[in-house]
Amino acid sequence: MELSLSSVNLLSISLSAALLLLLLGIARARKGSNKNRPPGPTGWPVFGNMFELGDLPHQTMYKLRSKYGPLVWLRLGSIHTLVVQSPAAAAELFKKHDVAFSDRKVPDALTAFNFNAGSLGMNAYGGHWRVLRRLCSMEFLVNKRMNDTTALRRRIMDNMVHWIEEESQGGTREVQLSRFLFLMAFNLVGNLMLSRDLLNAGDPEGREFFDSMNKVLELAGTPNIADFLPFLKWLDPLGIKKRMVEDMGKTMKISSRFVQERLQERKSGKVNDTKDFLDTLLEYKGDGKDGPDEITEKNVNIVILEMFFAGSETTSISIEWGFAELLRNPAALKNVREEIDRVVGRERKVEESDMDNLPYLQAVVKETLRLHPALPLLLPRNTMQETNYMGYLIPKDTQVFVNAWAIGRDPDSWEDPLTFKPERFLTSNIEYKGQHFEFIPFGSGRRICIGFPLAHRVVHLALATLVQSFDWEFPAGEGPKTLDMDERLGLTLRKKNPVKAIPKKRLIVK
Repeated sequence: MELSLSSVNLLSISLSAALLLLLLGIARARKGSNKNRPPGPTGWPVFGNMFELGDLPHQTMYKLRSKYGPLVWLRLGSIHTLVVQSPAAAAELFKKHDVAFSDRKVPDALTAFNFNAGSLGMNAYGGHWRVLRRLCSMEFLVNKRMNDTTALRRRIMDNMVHWIEEESQGGTREVQLSRFLFLMAFNLVGNLMLSRDLLNAGDPEGREFFDSMNKVLELAGTPNIADFLPFLKWLDPLGIKKRMVEDMGKTMKISSRFVQERLQERKSGKVNDTKDFLDTLLEYKGDGKDGPDEITEKNVNIVILEMFFAGSETTSISIEWGFAELLRNPAALKNVREEIDRVVGRERKVEESDMDNLPYLQAVVKETLRLHPALPLLLPRNTMQETNYMGYLIPKDTQVFVNAWAIGRDPDSWEDPLTFKPERFLTSNIEYKGQHFEFIPFGSGRRICIGFPLAHRVVHLALATLVQSFDWEFPAGEGPKTLDMDERLGLTLRKKNPVKAIPKKRLIVK
């Protein structure tokens, strides 16, 4: 394809402008280089360290700690970046500088449809964020609502077991667990937000949503040169923004249909027996002091979509990591099964009320979250002001990564930190509620993940249900030693190769 003269001129002007901006950036970087910064690798001119992090940056950053210490300073293109990688450094951040570090650094891909401005997770720190946070905490994930929906979670688990049985054709075929875990979590969020199941295992629309969601999450976590060199955003050199618009558009089309249906129901006078989260969003009226006076239909759609992203994805992958660890460690799987059989038996289904009496299962969940946090770098923060942090001067607009994956492997906090050992938690009072900084898979501070109370219940119940309902066999030629635990990072940390196993029904319910 030939370029027109006007196209060549535009390209020449763009490249010249880019070169000028790069030179200015280098000058600014040199001017500020004498300020007190944490240690870190030197990096290349202009590009800094952006090509050194690889496909699994949380692992690369973890390795840098041995040379540079618990705080590592990186320059990713023109973006100053601070990496926090020890419990002490995390405690200092969350206890003393939480507000100063509470803004978000938003990937360019997540500005598609102005998603970041309407979401809770990626919203700038301020009034709109506080309103969404308050609504989610008080209406969606409050303990009373969690308690009132106990039977719902049991029903959703029963559906999952039924789908697995059907797919395995009576225990004769292997199943890929990740799909059923996602469908289970998606329908759970659907009931909490919209008061209904939304998908079934054979639904083609569910498959389309699943595929589109995968692409959105992968694109959101894909390294993008436009994030490192912001003056290239308009050019979208890797086409990530363009692909995000396409794939997010598909998911938003589905979620917007849910909102439209509810709006039509409300116009016709139909009222749900139980008020759900969508009703809460649509009925919100501000107080005129903090945040918006109402949540626009577009932003309602974004919040709905975000809850499906966060609730379905992070929960389902945490369950899959936990189940993979049990398959790879037969002794731990045996301990969980024997504990459930002893406490619950095989003639009734395990319930959430049993969890307090299943300490080994609780230890397995904690050990899973220690080794496999769903968001290994949490969500990137952004400093709102210049801050003196642990003796270093951190400039305004610095991107901050808290490497929860590395902190969970901190050798000063954990004995034999790379090994899966649930027993370490049997005599420990360490929790993941954000107060024990050696264990922060959900983060800490004012931007801690608000969904952890729901995730806590669902991950425990799902793992217990999978262990109680089936005996699991490996496909021919495979076994615990062949089960790989390689990672694949998008916005979340997934298994590179999904778990596949053959379920043999073992639960006998009268």
